[in-house]
Amino acid sequence: MNSLEQLVVSAQADFIAAADAAALENAKAKYLGKTGQITELMKGLGKLEQDARKAQGALINAVKMQIEEALTARRDALADAQMQARLNGEVIDVSLPGRGRAGGGIHPVMRTWERVEEIFRSIGFDVADGPEIETDWTNFTALNSPENHPARSMQDTFYIDGKDSEGKPLLLRTHTSPMQVRYARTHTPPIKVIAPGRTYRVDSDATHSPMFHQVEGLWIAEDISFADLKGVYLNFVKAFFETDDLQVRFRPSYFPFTEPSAEIDIAFGSGPLKGRWLEVSGAGQVHPTVVKNFGLDPERFIGFAFGSGLERLTMLRYGINDLRLFYEGDLRFLKQFN
Repeated sequence: MNSLEQLVVSAQADFIAAADAAALENAKAKYLGKTGQITELMKGLGKLEQDARKAQGALINAVKMQIEEALTARRDALADAQMQARLNGEVIDVSLPGRGRAGGGIHPVMRTWERVEEIFRSIGFDVADGPEIETDWTNFTALNSPENHPARSMQDTFYIDGKDSEGKPLLLRTHTSPMQVRYARTHTPPIKVIAPGRTYRVDSDATHSPMFHQVEGLWIAEDISFADLKGVYLNFVKAFFETDDLQVRFRPSYFPFTEPSAEIDIAFGSGPLKGRWLEVSGAGQVHPTVVKNFGLDPERFIGFAFGSGLERLTMLRYGINDLRLFYEGDLRFLKQFN
């Protein structure tokens, strides 16, 4: 056996002896590295005559290829062994039952949201959605809220970085009424729309949350009155609470975007809340200034607006007395509604 053949046998033995990838790389360097034996043989070709150099070079290349094939084979063998060891260490007992994925459910507030949309769609109202980041004009000015209105205070409203076209700070909407403005300015009367969605105010206790949900309604035409408001809202609460045994009461109130304004209360004729008047909405005839900001003639068009908290409606429907339960993520509580 000549020296080149012996070199191949030696390399194969060293590769087989390598127990892991690091040892294999060390063995490779011995033969194919910058100072390895094959590299040194290649460097020595320059000292030979041309014919001898050509012949010897071919032999060295053949040996190099055999060594590289042995190296690749050992790499593959080590990789296979590593994979097999991993598989053996991660044995799956196929006789065990599978981990079934439990079905999800609808959050009670979202259930109320869907129910409200369904009821108002059934009496001809559109459903509108819009941005939760609003401008000062859409959230306040267009709705007849003066510059010194308490709602504009940073103690009541979340302001964010960024300015509107008038250079005033942007904010998280405090109600969904801005969507009424946006909808009315892009549609022609008669306008019948509700705007459900998330709203934000700096408030947090057992009956308030910094983020909450509202549905606001708007009906604008040439001959809409408080009688229509009472009829629409009475129809809504009877359908929502699934009972005809309730009453609706209007109490005089004040809102800058309606005039006259009222709080809407309901009283059940039976059940645990029998006889108690419960506030469920603010409402009123849309203020002429707001109608004008809608881009409409207040001398010609009239209408009403109302706003109800979806959490409030949900609490009354299911007899819940702490708003925070909705957002604590307690599955024991949430599973009751599915």
